[in-house]
Amino acid sequence: MRYLAIDLGDKRSGLAVGDGETGVVSPIGLLELPPGPELVTAILKRVEDHEPEAIVLGLPLNMDGSEGPRAGKAREFGALLGRHTDRPIHYHDERLTSFAADQQMARSGRTHKQKKKRRDAIAAAEILRGFLALSAD
Repeated sequence: MRYLAIDLGDKRSGLAVGDGETGVVSPIGLLELPPGPELVTAILKRVEDHEPEAIVLGLPLNMDGSEGPRAGKAREFGALLGRHTDRPIHYHDERLTSFAADQQMARSGRTHKQKKKRRDAIAAAEILRGFLALSAD
């Protein structure tokens, strides 16, 4: 099964695609839009381009595993997106995915600005890797 993952942010969201059978996950870019109808439209365009069978949305849990206000915003956006697509939407814990993205880029030789542009897409890939690992169990 093919998936599209979203690392939802206040100003920009990272995207990644992956395949559940092969486990291959790739960051595909960044959408510089706040959560809302315009972001939904931009994501639906990526859905057309990449034809995922499901969407995985990062869920920003607190470090103790509880859901706070940011998780509520992610669920609200997921509900909005769900009203515009027939693809199932799954939520996956996104704790420490940005840290993992930073670790991957630490010695890349990229400038801070270049890293910032890639960070959210790499975090989306980390979200999807985690989701696929749990789905395989």
